[in-house]
Amino acid sequence: MGGMMGGRTVNIFRYGAGANGIMRTLGQYMAGSGATFGFFMSIGSAIRTDSSPIVAEAFARAQRRPFIMAAHETYRPRSQ
Repeated sequence: MGGMMGGRTVNIFRYGAGANGIMRTLGQYMAGSGATFGFFMSIGSAIRTDSSPIVAEAFARAQRRPFIMAAHETYRPRSQ
């Protein structure tokens, strides 16, 4: 992917930028590369954050505070 994007900028200097000039053509290539990168990053983050409700519930249970009940008097040991 990097070679493909880097090859475009080398072509500007090798074959010339054309009627738009070097800076405008380079800016267009940079904007196109940034858009492509952002597109693939958004797909990756959507895939990574997509989870099932079962997994979300298990994570929530693991992160909550422990629930401790008070002992009833019938369960306390007798003192002698």
